[in-house]
Amino acid sequence: MLLKVDHVYRTGLEPVCFSLDAGECLAITGPSGAGKSLLLRALADLDPNDGEVYLDGVARSSLPGPLWRSRVGYLPAEPGWWADTVGAHFNDWHSACTIVERLGLPVDADGWLMSRPSTGERLRLGLARALANRPRVLLLDEPTAALDAVAVARVEALIAEQLTQGLAVCWVSHDPAQALRVAGRRLEWQAGRFVEVSQ
Repeated sequence: MLLKVDHVYRTGLEPVCFSLDAGECLAITGPSGAGKSLLLRALADLDPNDGEVYLDGVARSSLPGPLWRSRVGYLPAEPGWWADTVGAHFNDWHSACTIVERLGLPVDADGWLMSRPSTGERLRLGLARALANRPRVLLLDEPTAALDAVAVARVEALIAEQLTQGLAVCWVSHDPAQALRVAGRRLEWQAGRFVEVSQ
């Protein structure tokens, strides 16, 4: 077991329990406002929350926040950008180029001003940045919501490949068909809380 979530809860989120093995993808589904994003932010330790999360048996509470978030990466629905150029947001653009190309973006995108990428390009650049940091677990919040069918297929194929290399993924999706494609298991919002259901 790579990740164990033990009764994690916060305001607006009932206690959640599940485990995740390396190479496994768990889809998280439910209506808007159910708390899907709240759950991911809690797992990433970005907002105050209770309960415990373990990575390789090590409790989140025993690690500094930045170290935890380097191992449990989080891609929000709208990735944050704080510098003038794309490349300034990457620790090592050169090492990220393979991922960038796989996502259908040019290798010279590092020189783009942040005013240039479209919403969909920003989503893919955010995913490339998250993967380039080599997390053990990746929390994805609607990573394909603004993408066309070709870009969606690229993202799904890349994540599938990363799963074969041992990455574990929690993938929030509003698309039931996508949840079936990308994940072997599913957490679904039912009667006010997230419960695991068969795919």
